[in-house]
Amino acid sequence: MQRRELRVILISLIVSFILTGIKFAAWFLTHSVAILSDALESIINVVAGGFACYSVYLTGKPKDENHPYGHGKIEFFSIGFEGAMIFIAGCLILFKAGQFFFVPSQLEKIDKGLWLIAATTAANLLLGMFLLREGKKLSSLTISGNGKHIMTDVYSSGALIAALLLIHFTGWSWVDPLVSALMGILILRQGYQLLRKSISGLMDETDMQVVEKVIEVMSVHRRPKWIDVHNMRVQQYGNNYHIDCHLTLPYYLELSEAHDELKVIEQVVNKSFTSGDVEFFIHTDPCIPACCHYCQLADCPVRQHEFTGLIPWREENVLPNRKHGE
Repeated sequence: MQRRELRVILISLIVSFILTGIKFAAWFLTHSVAILSDALESIINVVAGGFACYSVYLTGKPKDENHPYGHGKIEFFSIGFEGAMIFIAGCLILFKAGQFFFVPSQLEKIDKGLWLIAATTAANLLLGMFLLREGKKLSSLTISGNGKHIMTDVYSSGALIAALLLIHFTGWSWVDPLVSALMGILILRQGYQLLRKSISGLMDETDMQVVEKVIEVMSVHRRPKWIDVHNMRVQQYGNNYHIDCHLTLPYYLELSEAHDELKVIEQVVNKSFTSGDVEFFIHTDPCIPACCHYCQLADCPVRQHEFTGLIPWREENVLPNRKHGE
């Protein structure tokens, strides 16, 4: 899987490098600040792509004594770095747009620049769609983040093409810095979103979609001896997950029986996460009389209360550190 991720990122890096050169050629031809803004953002694509290559390489390294959970956290550094670079590019673009509002430049050869930008936009659209598809398939935050950045470039380039067409047919040169400023704001927003995702990952913010998926899988395969599950926490390391929780089992089970129940949980959850591994750390809790009313064990030899109804597993009773009904 790592080889495939590296191949995908290298394709992105090479294509971005070529397209950046074409955009700068368009800027030299036209002297358009909007085209310069687009070219500056593409430089970020190249720099971020290089960092992403290293990130994917490091993520694929096996666990060691110094990194017992693996090296997957580097992906959050990668998208944070990319977000910071995008944010800086947005600031530079806004600065250049402000300059050209007061000291406009003479635009030249708009038609040729238009064709060059249209070609790079089409290439970026294909690249962005490819990265988003591969990022989802490989559960790679790095590739997905790179794909979102490329798609932002596509949207801004689309606006740029519309602006160049307007300038070409009307001669309104003031549209050039205006579009550049709008592109800068869009780029700032994308940079902020990537930075926010990076900080969330580094701070181990709970990914509720993953929690919901784990709860759903465990609920579908729920066995009578699994009385309740609570205090669930999920951490992501690259495309792998570390999950710990408390599982309430009948207190009279032998250690080997309890171990078998835990292995079943690990197997059914790992089968549902086909693009990565799930490592479970499960703490077993003994049942108490208060559990009897929702315990499904019909032949329980120590039951003190009748079964009154199953308590479904949901976020509100799986995440807190307490048995159901307490």
